[in-house]
Amino acid sequence: MPSPQGRPGKRVAIVGGGPGAISTGLAFIQRGYDVSIYERQPECKAIGGAVLLSTPVLAILRSYGLDLNNVGAPTVTYFKNKAGTDRVKLPFNAEVERRMGIKGWHYGVLRSSIFQKMLDLVPEGVIHADHEFTSYTEHDDCIELFFKNGHRVTADILIGADGIRSRVSQQVFGDPGLFHTGIRLWLAWCDHIPDIPPNYGFISHDWQHQASFFPMLHDGKPGFEWWVVEPSWDGKPVPDDPKAHLTAILKDWAQPMPRFLEVTDFNTQVYRWEIFNRPSMKKWSKGRVVCVGDAVHPVSPYAAYGMGMAIEDGYFLARELDGVDLRDLRAVNAGFELYEKLRVDYVNHHMEFARFSGRMFHSIPRPFAYLRDWIFDYTPVLSNLLNKNYLKTAEEETLRLTELHVGV
Repeated sequence: MPSPQGRPGKRVAIVGGGPGAISTGLAFIQRGYDVSIYERQPECKAIGGAVLLSTPVLAILRSYGLDLNNVGAPTVTYFKNKAGTDRVKLPFNAEVERRMGIKGWHYGVLRSSIFQKMLDLVPEGVIHADHEFTSYTEHDDCIELFFKNGHRVTADILIGADGIRSRVSQQVFGDPGLFHTGIRLWLAWCDHIPDIPPNYGFISHDWQHQASFFPMLHDGKPGFEWWVVEPSWDGKPVPDDPKAHLTAILKDWAQPMPRFLEVTDFNTQVYRWEIFNRPSMKKWSKGRVVCVGDAVHPVSPYAAYGMGMAIEDGYFLARELDGVDLRDLRAVNAGFELYEKLRVDYVNHHMEFARFSGRMFHSIPRPFAYLRDWIFDYTPVLSNLLNKNYLKTAEEETLRLTELHVGV
């Protein structure tokens, strides 16, 4: 028989154990639901290097009880060319700062550090490790989950937060149609370098590469995250010596990019990803099942927003189901529709702009790339693109999160 997992009408089962799953769990727990999180690994563990978290994400984490003191520092972000010449300085929005009580927009943190802070907020007994999800069966008034270890549980709703190759999403929506985006990401972090200006980072490009860095905090200690994006394809050979490979890319780059190579441990502080996406979706739910994060919208690093979007998804989903008796499928579906109305178009916009940016900076033949760079160096085109397609929509969404505002 299925294991009971809480009170009927309050039972929320979440498959996956990453930041999106934990955010979703915390948001539902905060609203009085009985949450069970199922992770296939022996423990929930963040992988990868550092991550940029934006103001709305930090405000959501703060609402769960996470202390933002010493999480990071606001970063003034510049877009530059390879020689270090400024193209765009991203502005801070004073009204967002005032209402949210958070200075700046981006904060750099080590993924494992911030994720551990999130895990520390989860009550004991909520996370069930070594539970590899295999399938579900939906009934009129509940849903059954099946796991590889033979465990079977009953819940009122199922939330898929199990990543880009989500088994939940695949059962709901079929083959995700994953495709390679044409870029490879080298993501790294290192300890502090004292003579780099504080609260300063840049995103820079030559005709086919991106090289970038931001300050970050790791367990309260200062350091840097840095990364390189290069053209790639599915099956492209991986260099035998990543340090030599990245050194060749960065050898003529403006400082401080080449310096990071010498203070980074390439065995423990560098991660490589081939970037895959799926076609944009208009529905993230069906029946008693709904998905969050990469399970329905994997995001290119050009959005700098993948972990943040998953955290936001969980918050918005729980908010729209607040007070709902989850046995009532009609009420559940109404909540799912409100969640999708708030998130789908917004997230798809950022996901598609990130894909466009990846193609724009890494897939244009050299003669046209030189023309692109001249336009970005000497005209306001890049500034207009960033403000219209990235900052404007994100700031508008943040100002609508009135329940998280602290300034009036």
